[in-house]
Amino acid sequence: MASSTLASPLWLSRSAFLLKTSLLPSGTRALTRGFTGPRQPPTSLSPLSLKPSFKHLSAIPSASGIFAQKSSDLERSFAREDVVILGIETSCDDTAAAVVRGNGEILSQVVSSQADLLSRYGGVAPKMAEEAHSLVIDQVVQQTLDNANLTEKNLSAVAVTIGPGLSLCLRVGVCKARRIAGNFSLPIIGIHHMEAHALVARLVEKDLQFPFLALLISGGHNLLILAHGLGHYVQLGTTIDDAIGEAYDKTARWLGLDMRKGGGPALEELAREGDANSFKFSIPMRQHKDCNFSYAGLKTQVRMAIESKNLSIENNSISSTSSQERRLRADIAASFQRVAVLHLEERCERAIEWAMKIEPSIKCLVVSGGVASNQYVRTRLNHVVEKNGLQLACPPPSLCTDNGVMVAWTGIEHFLCGRFDPPPRADEPEDSMVRINSFWFDLRPRWPLGEEHSQGKSEARSLKRARVHPSLTSIIQGSAQQEV
Repeated sequence: MASSTLASPLWLSRSAFLLKTSLLPSGTRALTRGFTGPRQPPTSLSPLSLKPSFKHLSAIPSASGIFAQKSSDLERSFAREDVVILGIETSCDDTAAAVVRGNGEILSQVVSSQADLLSRYGGVAPKMAEEAHSLVIDQVVQQTLDNANLTEKNLSAVAVTIGPGLSLCLRVGVCKARRIAGNFSLPIIGIHHMEAHALVARLVEKDLQFPFLALLISGGHNLLILAHGLGHYVQLGTTIDDAIGEAYDKTARWLGLDMRKGGGPALEELAREGDANSFKFSIPMRQHKDCNFSYAGLKTQVRMAIESKNLSIENNSISSTSSQERRLRADIAASFQRVAVLHLEERCERAIEWAMKIEPSIKCLVVSGGVASNQYVRTRLNHVVEKNGLQLACPPPSLCTDNGVMVAWTGIEHFLCGRFDPPPRADEPEDSMVRINSFWFDLRPRWPLGEEHSQGKSEARSLKRARVHPSLTSIIQGSAQQEV
């Protein structure tokens, strides 16, 4: 971590950015190759227009001829380590921010947990989570900048999660990013939360190249994707109901575990004391020869097992139970975990088979997301990849759970490809910030990462596709086709 304030990157780039954006036709938003602009007076907040508009400035007739030569000069003067990006993450229940340099150096990161709220409400309460984010977002971002010995003037851009996630929570991070970008004339990058989980492995594993297979597992998501390249993903499988992280949390709550440390870690710890073969839970979806997931049925099996043993689900803290009952709960935890992870293993086996037919050059399975912190999960999946001649890439636990580093790094990857939006306009009315449902915000609570593989489509899931945004992959590919 740097001990002194860094100089602002590439003043020439700042001037070029401001001049280029001034030439855009009224109402046009285009992606421009630029960096930090000079400091501007504070402006009234306005809603963030983060619809990815992956169109390079050179494609716009009014600017392409003027800047053709200067763009090449800019490329020659460009250095990856000069890029410094602030990442902001508020998609669910953690308020996180980080500053990362273009070469992958993490200058600082701060995470504010809502563990007490999770314990009190038995899960994420969107309105309470939004209020908690609002209370700490300014402090988290300021602490992140202070720890990096930087100010906003030293940043090249701001990256912020715009989906998928909880709308009320996403709004807090977007408003903060908007405020910073508007006040300091910074480009802004809208980030897909699940892409960030996948790409943070490329920060950790410098040799990880496309294509690769990724399993993204968290409280709200189970996703198997084939990553062809940046912004180009094929969805091989996803959950048709509940995600594995939600199943871990629910089971942990039923077993009376301390939710302040997180349901997943608490259950994994208890499972070490139990017999994983004591309860014969059925492995989900074995009759379906695809890569999709389902954990709702396993949750039902666990609840029935608890009830059959006359264990109280309400007011049942494990700390007040006898040693015999603790062992019983440990057996349930271990049996649940064995079957839950077996489901992952079987789906990954099939996904590897499918992916190798599409991209035979694949060498790696990336496993990321909050549940990837589980050591039992890592160990079991490592057996799967070794059997198939692949390597397992897992970020460290601190980068598996929601964090600002993954957002900043994903922002860097897109920024270096010229995919970002110009600074917010300073003349938009302040009251427009509260119009949450406006298209200006373009928050994407339900936002697919890639297009579905033909063999991975599920009729059950197709009934739940209302109000789903076009996938990130389709947006990028569509924009690229418009440039041609």
